[in-house]
Amino acid sequence: MPPKAAAKSKEGITERPILGRFSSHLKIGIVGLPNVGKSTLFNTLTKLSIPAENFPFCTIEPNEARIIVPDERFDWLCQLYKPKSEVSAFLEIHDIAGLVRGAHQGQGLGNNFLSHIRAVDGIFHVLRAFEDPDIIHVDDSVDPVRDLDVITEELRLKDLEFMERKVEDLEKSMKRSNDKQLKTEHECCQKVKAWLNDGKDVRLGDWKAADIEILNTLQLLTSKPVVYLVNMNEKDYQRKKNKFLPKIHAWVQEHRGDPIIPFSCILEKNLVDMPLDEAKKYCEENKVQSAIPKIIKTGFSAINLIYFFTAGPDEVKCWQIRRQTKAPQAAGAIHSDMERGFICAEVMKFDDLKDLGSESAVKAAGKYRQEGKTYVVQDGDIIFFKFNVSAGGKK
Repeated sequence: MPPKAAAKSKEGITERPILGRFSSHLKIGIVGLPNVGKSTLFNTLTKLSIPAENFPFCTIEPNEARIIVPDERFDWLCQLYKPKSEVSAFLEIHDIAGLVRGAHQGQGLGNNFLSHIRAVDGIFHVLRAFEDPDIIHVDDSVDPVRDLDVITEELRLKDLEFMERKVEDLEKSMKRSNDKQLKTEHECCQKVKAWLNDGKDVRLGDWKAADIEILNTLQLLTSKPVVYLVNMNEKDYQRKKNKFLPKIHAWVQEHRGDPIIPFSCILEKNLVDMPLDEAKKYCEENKVQSAIPKIIKTGFSAINLIYFFTAGPDEVKCWQIRRQTKAPQAAGAIHSDMERGFICAEVMKFDDLKDLGSESAVKAAGKYRQEGKTYVVQDGDIIFFKFNVSAGGKK
């Protein structure tokens, strides 16, 4: 269950409640107009995806992929322990067909596509910042700022339509019941409706913790975090200049300043098709670097996922959890018995282990800590959980 109030870290710093599902099974969708590079990006990422057989009892559809999250910390731990098994973190990515103007009214099968966006937890918004007469633009000209306005307006208008129905339903329910919770929910939904009517995205609002509890049951399209991926030609990417980029940057800064990552779909496609040694040589000779690792890491962070490590000679594994998760719930990511019988978490910071070289050295330095039920797990923690065997599990 999500926390009723903002989580507090050991140091007592209050964190703002997070918009979005309280789950470790979160995913991000690739969104944009047709012919901006979404499917090329997805197909490139798919070649890096984890084989489905690594996840028993889980079928991934053709438009879904799980991509390993690159992490030098994980690689270092594997070198230190030389484990029998290595399990990295992953980002689940969904390719969503192109939206067009009028999608909220069903244009271009828009309602279907918008429902696909509702099912993900964050958005990779791909923008076309290249000109190519052989690739038709749905609006006949390349203008990424106009495209930004089209997509954001379609998502907002769909949310507004949803909230209008929600307010009507609540008002009908309030006539039949004096439930105080209905009144609280109605007041929140009225605020959200007014916010959307003013042309603002839900994620840009300064909502109270009680509002966020209600918002998180609605999964509104404009409440989802966004990472803007600016697709340019290889020449522009190589020289780090593009005539559209300043205008895109200005637009994004006016709308809260979410992450912007320039990249080149054609470059990434070519690199992933090359043998590793050839790709490395090509990057060195042309003084370019793949943006894929940055895209994956930024997307993972944007949907509020982190992970802790369990590490030893048998296995080094990343356990992904939602940010603000406390120690017992983190233990539950491994097994529900561990959450039920939780006693404490023995925690090392990765940097301490790397600096000192071994667990024994970390213990000798007094940096191997026992944390209780209120401890908020931090990204990169190395944890050994103690729990009560009588609760149904094993130590």
